[in-house]
Amino acid sequence: MSDTTILQNSTHVIKPKKSVALSGVPAGNTALCTVGKSGNDLHYRGYDILDLAEHCEFEEVAHLLIHGKLPTRDELAAYKTKLKALRGLPANVRTVLEALPAASHPMDVMRTGVSALGCTLPEKEGHTVSGARDIADKLLASLSSILLYWYHYSHNGERIQPETDDDSIGGHFLHLLHGEKPSQSWEKAMHISLVLYAEHEFNASTFT
Repeated sequence: MSDTTILQNSTHVIKPKKSVALSGVPAGNTALCTVGKSGNDLHYRGYDILDLAEHCEFEEVAHLLIHGKLPTRDELAAYKTKLKALRGLPANVRTVLEALPAASHPMDVMRTGVSALGCTLPEKEGHTVSGARDIADKLLASLSSILLYWYHYSHNGERIQPETDDDSIGGHFLHLLHGEKPSQSWEKAMHISLVLYAEHEFNASTFT
């Protein structure tokens, strides 16, 4: 029996249900990022992603997203110094990471590490904008340390020193991963990758 026959024999008029879900509902307002505004484009605070990926280090883009503007040369140097000083992991966090099995998904490891970090270094009362930016900077600086500390301990039983003297987050990540300072080309590739993944407005899967 076809759907048409069922509809004809029914005593009730059945109208197709219109999907409403989140159609036409604003999900939020943001000055950070626009996706697909004029096609297949991506902009961070008005800057085209292609220009940022080609000409900027990741720390410059992080400063743009978190602190609202591209840094000057002096501001970038100061920002790198700040982030470099935030790479260390408290002993409690390292203990938590050592308890995670090698089969853990890296995203789960980072989530767990961030939770442990938040319990060890709790947010200050007041929830100020400057405080939120400090938290973002701490996470930027320490996520590489969290992931690579777990990786080396769970796979090799090695407790690495999670602080390096590399100027960039990409260089720090690669140094911890391979145990040696990365080449400029590898570090540049990490800059580009981190810039491209830095901000995508909203998760597409949440609104489809």
